[in-house]
Amino acid sequence: MADAAFECLFCSIVAGDVPASVIAEDERTIAFMDINPATAGHALVIPKAHCRDLYEISSDDLTATTLAAQAVALRARDALGADGVNLLNSCGEAAWQTVFHFHIHLIPRYEGDPLQLPWLPAAGEADAIAAAAALLAER
Repeated sequence: MADAAFECLFCSIVAGDVPASVIAEDERTIAFMDINPATAGHALVIPKAHCRDLYEISSDDLTATTLAAQAVALRARDALGADGVNLLNSCGEAAWQTVFHFHIHLIPRYEGDPLQLPWLPAAGEADAIAAAAALLAER
């Protein structure tokens, strides 16, 4: 799948050219363990078809990937005793995307685990929220 002009780590995993600890696979998706885990059981769920990010993924592949993430989340709860999960997708460099093949991080969470995500919720400014809502609203 990869050639000199196009090399994608995740496409290489799908092709079997790069080893991965695969935990689930179907005709559209594959899930494997993250080699830099945030918590025990941190996995990545990806579509097999290459797409750069959330902007480019087809609705069918997005649906399949999300459903596969749900199945892995249930296994994390049942097999690992996770108290919850974070699903995280980074779209674009400004959002911390480092591998440019759409993927969902499935991060099991455990009561008292030390992981802190960089976003700490704080009350927003009502006028700014309303202005963004007006720009984002379907017309």
